[in-house]
Amino acid sequence: MVYTPLTIKAMKLAYAAHHGQTDKSGVPYIFHPYHVAEQMADEFTTCVALLHDVVEDTGLTFKELEEQFPKEVLDALRLLTHERETDYFEYVRAIKENPIAKAVKLADIAHNSDEPRLTGCRDATEEQITHWREKYAKAKRILEE
Repeated sequence: MVYTPLTIKAMKLAYAAHHGQTDKSGVPYIFHPYHVAEQMADEFTTCVALLHDVVEDTGLTFKELEEQFPKEVLDALRLLTHERETDYFEYVRAIKENPIAKAVKLADIAHNSDEPRLTGCRDATEEQITHWREKYAKAKRILEE
């Protein structure tokens, strides 16, 4: 992970925002954005990776983030924040046009496709796992076209 004053700010903000949240297996959720950030090679992609779920999954708003992060980070975060009324694959197609958002989404998909992460997840049926496998494979293909 890239360590700069900006990425450290993103790290602390993500940690506080996701505090108390867990993933489907009961693991503290913050490990997901940290893992995605570990795959990034520069300051802006690292910030975006750390913050990629904060607006969608916590009480933080873009207005709060605008006061702390540059336009490049915010533009990518807006693309990565999936509005529920937007078709998932249309959302992925929009991400493809922004190199920062695309890099983060590919790492996010790779981590979300890591099926051993579901160890201990009682709610994941074989049907649900198959759905996720197909969904993420298609999203990856769209991004790599």
